[in-house]
Amino acid sequence: MTTKVTIPIVFPYLPHHLFPGHREEPIFETTSSLIDTVETKTKALVITLRENQEDKHRAEARLEELLSLVKTMGAEVASSLIIPLRTINPATLIGSGKVAEVMTIAEEAHADCIIFDHDLPPRCQRNLEEMTSLAVIDRQEVILQIFSDRAVTKEAVLQVALARQEYSLPRLTRKWTHLSRQQGGAKGTRGEGETQLELDRRIVANRITQLKEELKKIEAQRVIQRKSRSNGTVPTAAIVGYTNAGKSSLLNLLAKSDVLVEDKLFATLDPTTRRISFPNGGDILLTDTVGFVSDLPHQLVDAFKSTLEEASYDDFIVHVCDAAHPDMLQCYDTTMEVLASLGCEGKPMVVFINKMDMAHNEFAVAKIMSQHPDAIQGSIKEGTGIDKLMAAIEAKAHESHPEHEYLFPNTRHDLVALVRNSGTLIAAEYLPEGILVKARVPERLLSKFEPFERIEN
Repeated sequence: MTTKVTIPIVFPYLPHHLFPGHREEPIFETTSSLIDTVETKTKALVITLRENQEDKHRAEARLEELLSLVKTMGAEVASSLIIPLRTINPATLIGSGKVAEVMTIAEEAHADCIIFDHDLPPRCQRNLEEMTSLAVIDRQEVILQIFSDRAVTKEAVLQVALARQEYSLPRLTRKWTHLSRQQGGAKGTRGEGETQLELDRRIVANRITQLKEELKKIEAQRVIQRKSRSNGTVPTAAIVGYTNAGKSSLLNLLAKSDVLVEDKLFATLDPTTRRISFPNGGDILLTDTVGFVSDLPHQLVDAFKSTLEEASYDDFIVHVCDAAHPDMLQCYDTTMEVLASLGCEGKPMVVFINKMDMAHNEFAVAKIMSQHPDAIQGSIKEGTGIDKLMAAIEAKAHESHPEHEYLFPNTRHDLVALVRNSGTLIAAEYLPEGILVKARVPERLLSKFEPFERIEN
């Protein structure tokens, strides 16, 4: 009995049978005998490298984050360790002595693969796999796998596929020279044609071009949506923060919606927008964004740029901090760095310190409070601090879309109708001297209404 077998190209060094549930990008199909297999959970040896002068606490926090990433990917942690690193070995990253030590630990733990916190150059990855006879991957590859598994919408699937293809391109070196194709010709003129490696590279390059073109079409649609929002009178805000800080939970609580919430990293990949009404009247559009993470692979940053840029197009930002994270300050700094790279420096911000019921480090909380005296402390799970947060969001929304008071002549009912259709009419009072209107109007109409504006002395 025969069946079609898909041969993946995304991660050429990772034995994909270790992660049978993960989606792959196929190159071609072949025919082979059908073999019954039993899916078992992959056991991973997780390694964090502690470089010179790095704080021990920081290295431990990075290890904890990597362990969370590995579990989110669906692998089982067989063992973990921190390796002090004085200098980087260009061939194996950690040196032959440490490689022998890692091999022993991996064998004792019955590990199927080795996962490094440090980025692995293709050469080091290849050498380590040859020496250990195990799959060796890095943190970038773990994150790419998680993103691939969690992508749902067409845009997210395309973005992840693009990131994976770009990551795989320099890692396509394989022992396929025996598959080199021979070019026909007279005796003495015959030479090698296109090798399988060259064919793979061309296929991947073509796939990258195709994915970028598809994403451009979706980006054009997103630009239209953004333009529509910017021309409206409803304030907009983006909820940002480190992954698993509680952004989706906050949106669900405020909007009484059902956005996916999981106690896992990168539960949200696609921006989700909900309309929220304030207790004192008026609305706001709140957008939940993908969580940030330290050392996010640049392929993902580039691929998800249109998604991450949602924050730069909104009126202000709601930054959710995770007080329960063991390295809260590093998470805060990472989020601020990503925001700066997106051009969001100086944008108005409301800071909410979540999970205060499980605060890990009071000093870290105090440090953020010193930088943001108006920051609100609370817990989404416990429902504390939410009223203060809502009041702060409402105040910021009114700052970005202030009320205007106009006195239209009694003969200009067309202007009142224009306010109703294009803006937000708060109140209208018909007086002998004219029609007194309180409203929020889009920026494009401000010049038209300026002659009728009433300015209080």
